[in-house]
Parts: sequence; structure tokens; C-alpha cells
Amino acid sequence: MLAGSASCSAAPPATAPLKLAQTIALPDVGGRIDHLAVDLKRHRLFVAEVGDGSVDVIDLTRGAVVGRISGLKEPQGVAWLPARDELAVASGGDGTVRFYRHDLSADGVMSFGDDADNLRVDPRNGRLIVGYGSGALAVIDPATRSVVQRVTLPGHPEGFRLFGDNAIVNVPDARRVIVADLVSGKIQSDWHARYRLNFPMAVDQGVAALVFRWPARLLTMDLATGAIATDLSTCGDSDDVFFDAARHRLLVSCGSGAVEVFGMVSGAYRSLGIASTRSGARTALFVPELDRLFVAVRAGGGQAAEIRIYQPTD
Repeated sequence: MLAGSASCSAAPPATAPLKLAQTIALPDVGGRIDHLAVDLKRHRLFVAEVGDGSVDVIDLTRGAVVGRISGLKEPQGVAWLPARDELAVASGGDGTVRFYRHDLSADGVMSFGDDADNLRVDPRNGRLIVGYGSGALAVIDPATRSVVQRVTLPGHPEGFRLFGDNAIVNVPDARRVIVADLVSGKIQSDWHARYRLNFPMAVDQGVAALVFRWPARLLTMDLATGAIATDLSTCGDSDDVFFDAARHRLLVSCGSGAVEVFGMVSGAYRSLGIASTRSGARTALFVPELDRLFVAVRAGGGQAAEIRIYQPTD
């Protein structure tokens, strides 16, 4: 069981240490937007447009959409495989993971039956991990398009991160946080989540940041023991969280229309403030190599969809 004592955060300042650096329009995107991925070599951002069945490709140098993959069935997860120079797209509607060359031409498909969702790339070996179905992870060798290991989970995996040989997984339907060994396929640790709807997760230096939607809370947990060091209120309807390791900060992206920034103060995390986005703008991607936070803003209220790019400030 997740251990530790709860605490309350003080009222945050009006503005967070983030500044809006750029806005990029997403023409003809009307539905919900899901995950993002980046191709650092070509300076491109990929945007999964689950509601429109498409993936847009943004040239970050030009600040414009330069390509689109269409005809997908609820694309949710996107991942760039730098060692193979290709894109992977997981679609919830047909349970597939599709592969595309750097020029966006199709290059294979794998089927997982149902609700293919989040994707992660193991930087050590280039393998691709997908969460799918009523409760499973699959480890894919992208060179052979084969599954080399599977992990059975007690519910559909939402946010998960890689840490060495392990995947740390949020399973909100079962109200669990699970550590799974991707080599053996076995569950190493299984903790009951303190709150409900644990979707976003980030991991750094053996510490997991978990964000819950009900109530809206941010926790940090020692992955070796399950002990809780932080338990703070945060913005509502969270969908992503990231460590900004260089600044010892956490960035929480929320559909309530905010990114809340937490920083270390006297050895403990405290809110540093909120950057306003737009209602429903839940999904984000922090890219340390670019020192930028990308926030996907869906269309609504007479306003078009866009990507907002925020620069952390010291």
C-alpha cells in the first residue's frame, strides 16, 4: 500500500515560471488530441489527433504543419524510434501499432486486438513498449515486428514509464501502481493507489510522480519502498506530468486549462504557480533536449486547435 502522510499545498502564485514562446496552428483539427512525440534529428513534432483519426507532423523550425497521416482509427500513442528512423502509432479503435518511415510512408502493422494506447521506447535497446486491451503491456522488437515479452496487468494501463528493466504502470480501473519486469514479464511490486484516477506518471532517479484526477493530487513515491514523500493538491483533469530534472521541478498539465509547476523548496516540492492554457488542453510533452514544454490545445469555444510551446524560466 502506498504509505506516507498527506499534506496540503499553499495557494500558488498567479503565474508559473513558464513563458509562452510560440503558438503553432493545427488547421482542420476539430476533435480530441492525445499524445505527442518528437523527432530531434529533423526537428519535428508528431500529434495524435484521436478524434479526427489523424497524426499531424509539425516542422518546429518553420512552425507549421508539414504532413498528415489520415485514415487511422482513434490514434492515441505516438513514438519516434530514432535508431530506426521511423514513427510508431498506436490506435485504440482497431488495436493496431502501425509503423511509418521518416517520409511517412507505411512500413508495417501489428495487431493487439483492442485499445492500443500509450507507447514508450527503451533508449537502451530501441524496443517499443505498448499498453493495450483490458490489461497488458507488450515489448516489441521493431526490427522483426515481433513481441518478445508480455506483462499481464489487472486493468488497462494508462500512464507508464520505463526505469531500467522495469515499467512503472498506472492502472486506474484497478486503483493500482505496478512495477513490472519487462525481461521476465513478472510483477515486481503492486501498490494500492491512495486516490482515484491515477493517469499521468513520470519517473526520475528512482522516484515516481503520480497525479490523480479524483481528488486532484500530486504524489511522489520511492519506487524501492512505495513510501510517499509528497502529497499536494494540483490542477484538475490532469493528463501528463514531467520531471524538469535540470531545475528540480515537476510540470503537471491539466484539462482544467492550466500547467502547474512544482519546485523544490527547503527539500520538499511546493507549487511555484500556474500557467494558463485552455480548457481541455490536457496532453503535453516536455523535451529536455529542447528545454520546451509542448501543450496540445484542442479546438473549442470558437477557437482553433493549436500547439502551445512554453519555455521554462529560472
